[in-house]
Amino acid sequence: MPAWEGKSKGTPLGYRIFINLLRAGGVYPAYALLRVVSFYYFLFSRQSSKYSYRYFRHRMHFGRWRSIRAVYRNYYLFGQTIIDKVVVMADMPSPFTFEFDGESHLREMIAEGQGGIMLSAHAGNWEVAGHLFKRLQTAIHIVMFDGEHERIKAYMESVTGQRNVNIIVIKNDLSHIYAINDALSKKELVCMHADRFVEGNKTVRMPFLGGDADFPAGPFLLAATFKVPVSVVFAFKEGPTHYHLSATPARRYNGRRQEGVNEAVQDFVQALEAKVRQYPEQWFNYYDFWQEDGPKKTAATH
Repeated sequence: MPAWEGKSKGTPLGYRIFINLLRAGGVYPAYALLRVVSFYYFLFSRQSSKYSYRYFRHRMHFGRWRSIRAVYRNYYLFGQTIIDKVVVMADMPSPFTFEFDGESHLREMIAEGQGGIMLSAHAGNWEVAGHLFKRLQTAIHIVMFDGEHERIKAYMESVTGQRNVNIIVIKNDLSHIYAINDALSKKELVCMHADRFVEGNKTVRMPFLGGDADFPAGPFLLAATFKVPVSVVFAFKEGPTHYHLSATPARRYNGRRQEGVNEAVQDFVQALEAKVRQYPEQWFNYYDFWQEDGPKKTAATH
């Protein structure tokens, strides 16, 4: 069954070309070149295009031609998120403007002094919110898969320098679990995506956009175990250089462990579905998310 493998595409040369364009002329020349690159992926990334088309056609119920256009648009917007991320992380001259609904919810989490978890998804552009983390004035840890090729990672670090937050890399030796535990024990904030998992991870099956899909159990187990405040956060692009950020009111999951997991995942999936319906072309999952090419699993968790 096709599944996400925790890796990202791209080459050091490709990143270098776009970064040189950004330095020379800003985001608009880079966006212009991106149209060509996006069309290449649209034509030749047949597997990911197939799953994207299914998402637009069968989940969002777009017409056939609208679905085809949306596949290309999705690649183009994904490329823009990478370009925008580089601009923000490298402190390049930025044309971006932001509005933030719910910043007060995050400040309330911090004021409580209990630490907390911020959940997001591979939708929109979470990285552009990094400049707001400085305003929150607290220690923040982002949990992520170390899926980039080492040469790309090294080149990006040479361009962007140090991140504004601490990165906790998910590893096979489970050392990231101890790092997350340490951060939450220190009453600090931990951010993580909760819409992808790698093969072998525990999952929770939930209705999502008209079909059953698996979500990683880990983030919700943490929420139920530590009983810290949890907020769902997103950053979506509205126009070429404007972003709309949002955060839900923080909630604690204080019931029994499994009950807490179920409530946490339901809240997250409900928030994610509402945002994906609002910004359908900015959900970036290029694999068989609903497992339509494989047998359906019947267990609620596994």
